[in-house]
Amino acid sequence: MSAYWPWWAGAIGLALITINHTLITDRSLGVSAAWDRVLHWRRERQLERMDEEFTDDQALAEALAAATAEHFGTGTGASTVPQDPYETPQPLEADAEPAASERPAATSLRPAPLVTQAALLMSIFLGGFIAAVASGRFHLRYDMGPGFRDLVTADSTTMIAVLFVGGVLVGFGTRLAGGCSSGHGLSGCGRLRPVSIVATAVFFGTAVAVSFLLWKVI
Repeated sequence: MSAYWPWWAGAIGLALITINHTLITDRSLGVSAAWDRVLHWRRERQLERMDEEFTDDQALAEALAAATAEHFGTGTGASTVPQDPYETPQPLEADAEPAASERPAATSLRPAPLVTQAALLMSIFLGGFIAAVASGRFHLRYDMGPGFRDLVTADSTTMIAVLFVGGVLVGFGTRLAGGCSSGHGLSGCGRLRPVSIVATAVFFGTAVAVSFLLWKVI
């Protein structure tokens, strides 16, 4: 284990990555969402093209108003707000709208651009590859190591089936929890979101329990 980074260096690195990703993209870091969007890149690109037409909140509001007027018909221009007969009618004023700085930008509610998600996945792969080569520990292998062979199975066909089922369960759990360990554990817990804290506790609690069963019981 001496060839690995110390835990505090890894913690600092993950914190810097999460903070920089949020500052640059104005979105939370999440690997599972990036993977899902890259897999369905044609659909996501079509949605991005549609969103590009309404990148401005004011333009979006005007388009919605025009579509509403076209569907329901324009009024006579008279106010439909009842007037107090004992007061002098006042000209209608536009509804009070919060300042632009007070309204959440529409872009901040949208997912990160598809190219950003693809760059994130490629960076994870390239970063791991560079780290393995630089440490002199990179080599191709087609099994999960001696620990997996001793505790689970040494048969290659069974190993592939087990890994496939495990991957499906991980995907199901990610969807059920609304995010993966990076989205909840790094971004969500960093923002003190209760749902992320609970999800992360379940993630790691289950991992600890399974590891204990494999090493101590089985």
